[in-house]
Amino acid sequence: MNAGEDQYVVLLATGGTIASRNSAAAGGATVAEDSGEVLLQSTGYGSIPVKVVDVMRKGSYRLTFPDMLDICSEVKAALSDPLVVGVVVTHGTDTTEETSYLADLLHDDWRPVVFTGAQFAADHPTPDGPDNLRRAIAVATSRDAGGRGALVSFAGQIFHSAGVRKVHTTAHAAFDSPDSIPAGSVTGTGVVSMDSRPARFEPLPAPQTGDGVGFPRTDVVASYPGADAVMIEAALAAGAAGIVLEATGIGNANPVMCTAVAEATAGGAVVVTSTRVHAGPVVPVYGTGGGKDLLAAGAIPSGLLRPGQARILLQLLLALGMTRPLIEQHFHRRGLLVPQDSDALTALTPSKG
Repeated sequence: MNAGEDQYVVLLATGGTIASRNSAAAGGATVAEDSGEVLLQSTGYGSIPVKVVDVMRKGSYRLTFPDMLDICSEVKAALSDPLVVGVVVTHGTDTTEETSYLADLLHDDWRPVVFTGAQFAADHPTPDGPDNLRRAIAVATSRDAGGRGALVSFAGQIFHSAGVRKVHTTAHAAFDSPDSIPAGSVTGTGVVSMDSRPARFEPLPAPQTGDGVGFPRTDVVASYPGADAVMIEAALAAGAAGIVLEATGIGNANPVMCTAVAEATAGGAVVVTSTRVHAGPVVPVYGTGGGKDLLAAGAIPSGLLRPGQARILLQLLLALGMTRPLIEQHFHRRGLLVPQDSDALTALTPSKG
């Protein structure tokens, strides 16, 4: 461990399977019940002090965009203390890819923010939460993990948030990053190994929050064989300012959906084309309703961002009041997951002392 005297880790507990147990009061359903302190005690961790903050206690399938912003706000508050070496967020695996990506987009500090969770509940015969949390704390204390933004640590693997996805509903190794290599690994004894540090995109500002502040509606609409315009029209009727199209293949739909996209963008909505395919970029190639026609209709290709993370980026950019040309620029760059040589980058460095 690299932490010095009086330094500590902050554990932000938000619920999820790692904090869940079977509940008779909930009719035998599994629900988030354990506090962050209970989670910490389950690890037997004692190498560095850990301050626990209970942010919320929810299954992550219940989270809203404001909930995710609240978690990011708690991350920033935790890092206001220079004695904090890193932050660990326990989170449900269903939407870890969304919240961790939002945290990464907003993270403007050198110190690591590490998301983790569990596939098996706390009262499972062999829960994986304690081991995942113990390893995540080790990552949060590792100087080598600094400067990388928000990370996901799970089943011994460490991933950059951009591009990470849940790839299995029940397996221990729940996450992968199909379009990039893992950021590193961490052993059961807390030995952290990281790859060479990639450059980071500059962080984005957090949008205004508080009573009376609303956020532009952003929906995901799926394309499939025989899909029509009904779902796009319904999203617009509900007030959607942004739509992520979960297209097929390298970003294809059909002529009917292309017409609906053109009408949506002409009316001021921002449409982004992603794909349901596991890996690979969105590339506008095909006509007759394919990606080339979607591009002509005004849709913005998401690059390597899948629908969940594409929606988070679009939601944030809309909440910040960005124009469509600026949104397109951000997707063109951030859709590559890592910056190119020509990008303007931040130079976050560790604090002295």
